[in-house]
Amino acid sequence: MTNNKSGNIFLSDFSLVNALGNNNQDIKQNMLAGIRAGLVERDGLLNEGNLFVGEVNANLPTLEDKPDHFKTRNNQLAKLALLALEKEIEEVKLTTPSHRIGVIVGTSTSGIFEGEQAVVAKNNQGEFPESYDYRMQEMFNLAEFISDELNISGPAYTISTACSSSAKAFITAKELMLAGIIDAAIVGGVDSLCGMTVNGFSALDSTSSGICQPSSINRDGINLGEAAALCVLRQDKGEVKLLGCGESSDAHHMSAPHPEGEGAVSAMQQTLIQAQLKASDVDYINLHGTATKKNDSMEAIAVEQVFGTQTPCSSVKGMIGHTLGAAGATELGLCWLMLTQDNELYIPHCWDEARDEALPLIALTSVGQKKEGGFNACLSNSFAFGGNNVSVLIGK
Repeated sequence: MTNNKSGNIFLSDFSLVNALGNNNQDIKQNMLAGIRAGLVERDGLLNEGNLFVGEVNANLPTLEDKPDHFKTRNNQLAKLALLALEKEIEEVKLTTPSHRIGVIVGTSTSGIFEGEQAVVAKNNQGEFPESYDYRMQEMFNLAEFISDELNISGPAYTISTACSSSAKAFITAKELMLAGIIDAAIVGGVDSLCGMTVNGFSALDSTSSGICQPSSINRDGINLGEAAALCVLRQDKGEVKLLGCGESSDAHHMSAPHPEGEGAVSAMQQTLIQAQLKASDVDYINLHGTATKKNDSMEAIAVEQVFGTQTPCSSVKGMIGHTLGAAGATELGLCWLMLTQDNELYIPHCWDEARDEALPLIALTSVGQKKEGGFNACLSNSFAFGGNNVSVLIGK
């Protein structure tokens, strides 16, 4: 076992699949243009009525060669993301023993959609379908599938802390690497749409009646979404570095955030301290920005306290919806895209532009807004039920 004395951890490659597109190029183009067409009205998910969701529109790869318990939409999304990382992963495998490559991912749904279908079949026909395997629903299924698909044998974890799951995966991977337990990792998150989450958030009066409007005075809840976001972490090379991470648990309420954002403030401050940066060194903040009354209020208060009102920021949930267990990795991946390839455009804040005057006047971005010379450091926030707060800072 060897410690990573330099402390350098690079996000050497990232692969994204979400409502903005099925590959990084399309996603980046649509994101910077502020495209919201991926938020579509769906029936069949909510017990009564329709609602808008961020849906992946792709021909997903088949898993016919896999055991039944791996045959889920969640794993199909994961495989689509993995295909784009194939070259990078093979390069890592050439220099890193299989048992020293970890898989640390987040999810909140796993294969619950397939479980729901199986229950319907049992109610109608008296027995579960022959292809149904309870292990489809296990949270570990995602990490197990990725390890199997890549034929690697290092530590494999699935973290499930609701909306902070895949952001926490980066922290866990970092700790394992710095401790010398692994040398590289596949990190990220995958979540797929299912009835359980849609009806659960609807029961909490947290879903929007239309397309969500983060930070707006008219905001009335979230659009749920699905996504896959997988990243290769390695210690030897990469254009973007993991600069710092912060996490807290204010345990204010089971589902509501602390109204003054105490835990959010703590997570952001920890991140700056760990990265040895000042607030003014951060070029952009990806807001958790759910478009619920309480989240957007507390986050604006927390951002103002730590960064003031000048740092440009936006919520991407107005384009992709809230991807729950995949949100942290997905939004960090969008920041990664913004940092790379000589880009000078901010990720825009997509909403109805009806500002809530009760909120601090944080610097929400607009489509086409530029930063001359590009970006050096971006912070991404992920806040979950139970007061579970994570901030991750990446930069060149």
